[in-house]
Amino acid sequence: MEKPKIKYDEMSDTLTVIFELGKPSVGIELTNNILLRINPQTGQAVSLNFFDFSILSQASDIGSRSFPLTGLTSLSKELQENTLQILQSKPASDFLQVSAYTPSLHETIPIILLQPAISKMVAA
Repeated sequence: MEKPKIKYDEMSDTLTVIFELGKPSVGIELTNNILLRINPQTGQAVSLNFFDFSILSQASDIGSRSFPLTGLTSLSKELQENTLQILQSKPASDFLQVSAYTPSLHETIPIILLQPAISKMVAA
């Protein structure tokens, strides 16, 4: 696989990471600000879009910001599992880290945060 192409549009504050140029893809809205595009034939990540990137990548007073994967709730159980597998595998895992928030012993909410290196890539 080729090195991902990273494009930042300052005007719209959108970061696009392209893993495979020109491949057919469908979008999965992970959060209101993160879109994963996958190739429906191969199940591989094609690209990631980060809207309001400067806000997403901004550290809080106590560390990195995490975001609930609210978009997963509208997907079938199979597509949820496939999406989580894609996010936990390269190349998506080079840019995102999946974790879990457990508000109680019986409830687990998948969350995501940007890998710290992604901000450095944009700054370079």
